[in-house]
Amino acid sequence: MGSIPHRTMAEQNRWLAGAVEAVIDPARRIVDAHHHLWWRPPEAYQLPELMADLDSGHDMRASVFVQCNAMYRADGPEEMRPVGETDYVNDMAAIGASGLYGDRRPCAGIVGYADLRLGDAVAPVLEAHLAAGDGRFRGIRQQAQWDAKVGALAKITPPRYLLADSAFRRGFARLAPLGLSFDAWVYFTQLDEVAALAAAFPDTPIILDHIGAPLGVGPYAKRRKAVFETWREGINLLARHAGVTVKLGGLGMAAYGFGFEAREHPPSSEELAQAWGPYIIHCIEAFGPDRCMFESNFPVDRQSCSYRTLWNAFKRIAADCPEADKDALFHGTATRVYRLEHDLGSDDGDK
Repeated sequence: MGSIPHRTMAEQNRWLAGAVEAVIDPARRIVDAHHHLWWRPPEAYQLPELMADLDSGHDMRASVFVQCNAMYRADGPEEMRPVGETDYVNDMAAIGASGLYGDRRPCAGIVGYADLRLGDAVAPVLEAHLAAGDGRFRGIRQQAQWDAKVGALAKITPPRYLLADSAFRRGFARLAPLGLSFDAWVYFTQLDEVAALAAAFPDTPIILDHIGAPLGVGPYAKRRKAVFETWREGINLLARHAGVTVKLGGLGMAAYGFGFEAREHPPSSEELAQAWGPYIIHCIEAFGPDRCMFESNFPVDRQSCSYRTLWNAFKRIAADCPEADKDALFHGTATRVYRLEHDLGSDDGDK
């Protein structure tokens, strides 16, 4: 689920070049609440590639990096090896903050990985992440996506009921005292598990990634209406917990079943908005704009569209929202939830 299918990077670039749009509402400030960095030969999405996307026309002010198993340490205690990812991303963030790329702040917030099943013993790992993040480390994502029917789609298949595991919860309890949040990556069939976790830990901020993954492949491929109804019920249940926010994005992944990545020509932002709109609008209605934030999920969602087209689609979906709601959706919620320190400046489009 995490890699770009079918095409090499060069082929993907040529494919995306076939649909270049003018930027909609170019002065709107944006914080990208979720992206990755990695070098997985022959694939590379590192700081130059990220900055090329941030510079593609929208007023991108800052971004949040989220765990993707990149640049782990090659030696040392096993539980400490994921701290290498924070080392790496913080170095990229420091380069971005140097002014070399202007006033944008890539990776202003960092979400890493620690195995919370270590229980109380995870505390030194969390403290090591905080030290490596140099003020940018914000939380943990431990992937929990599991479905008996689609588990083979994921490169990482966590154990069933991870979020209810007693050892996991002992480790989870270590987050709030350190001021850390938790990013939840689950399928739509598990939203009740996230709700149970939120009920047990109301003081720990939980961020639901990728709108809770209403899958559209395998046994779910021809059941979009039924999946939507089950997903909607789960979203409504989860929205009752004030400590939960949701990221609006991830719908460009092939597992969501829209099929844009397989087309001869890339989709337009109008097509994306039409397909994705019902899901995003329902999240906004259920959670409210102050608990929703747009995300790119790049480079993963790059399999379906370009960065410019993606944000155009989001702007189309939010077009009828009041200005205050747009401010929350595009930058305010992410800035607050991830405690980003960078001054986003005014809405005049200056960078």
